[in-house]
Amino acid sequence: MMRLGVIIAALLTAVSCVRRPAYVFNEGGVFGTSYHIAYQSPDGRDLHDEIKEEMARVNHSLSMFDSTSVISCINRNVDVTPDSLFLHVFNAAQDISEVTGGAFDITVAPLVNAWGFGFRHKETVTQTLLDSLLQFVGYRKVRLQDGRVVKEHPSSMLDCSAIAKGFGCDVIAALLREHGCRNYMVEIGGEVVACGLNSKGLIWRIGIRKPSDNAAFGNTELYAVAALPAQAMATSGNYINFYEEDGVKYAHTIDPHTGRPVQHSLLSASVIADNCLTADAYATAFMVLGFDASKELLATRSDMQACFILDDNNGGFKTWMTEGFGNFLQDN
Repeated sequence: MMRLGVIIAALLTAVSCVRRPAYVFNEGGVFGTSYHIAYQSPDGRDLHDEIKEEMARVNHSLSMFDSTSVISCINRNVDVTPDSLFLHVFNAAQDISEVTGGAFDITVAPLVNAWGFGFRHKETVTQTLLDSLLQFVGYRKVRLQDGRVVKEHPSSMLDCSAIAKGFGCDVIAALLREHGCRNYMVEIGGEVVACGLNSKGLIWRIGIRKPSDNAAFGNTELYAVAALPAQAMATSGNYINFYEEDGVKYAHTIDPHTGRPVQHSLLSASVIADNCLTADAYATAFMVLGFDASKELLATRSDMQACFILDDNNGGFKTWMTEGFGNFLQDN
């Protein structure tokens, strides 16, 4: 009888193992960057085709590199009816712009274009040029009217690159939930949405990279690790894309108010929120606001947590974080 009981127990264990859905891992490129997605599919299906379709929808709505996208048509003043994805992001961006006093502003596109990716056009940027462009920049200079974007000036342009990756993570996470996935991690260009447990049965652990001038050359040393049971996290940092002139480092983040790269001690901002659109946008906004103003804003918010890494002016770093952010940290 004991032997029969052992056999039955062994069979039940085997059946349980067989029925436990395996994790699926997908990766690829989108929005000019890479993505990595892991999820436990209830029926064992690989959802990569559906995932790529959703990413294509977001790309066609918000990508400036797609000449037929909604945002590209708006920037060229082509009459277009924005889709639901664009409207959601536009409205969210305008709200965040209002809260941050314009530190986050999707109308920054003319300034970003003037400086060029990696500041390749910096030699041509003059104060006269910036003054001529700043008249087209400002979130209050664009609005929605009867379902369409109305500009005060035709030369105003939109750039959603500081919010699209986070929003893309949210869209894919929603797709996974629709398919019954309860354990998943979606990462697009470093922005992350995580829920449940990983394939090892542990809470998803997401690294925050250590600031380094060599970060762009493969330095992936971690500064901290956050465990996310059901949150989103985004990090914006000025230590990867910058240029140096006369011993002064200029960050890749453009201040919409001045038209120039920001200059302050804040090296990176990591934000944890309920959705990645919010985390992504505020991480960028904090990099514009700087430490003191960001700290003041966070004191009024209970819906997000943040960790700032700052230059200590002695060749090292120092960290400040909200009390709630510390609850997510784990040993490396």
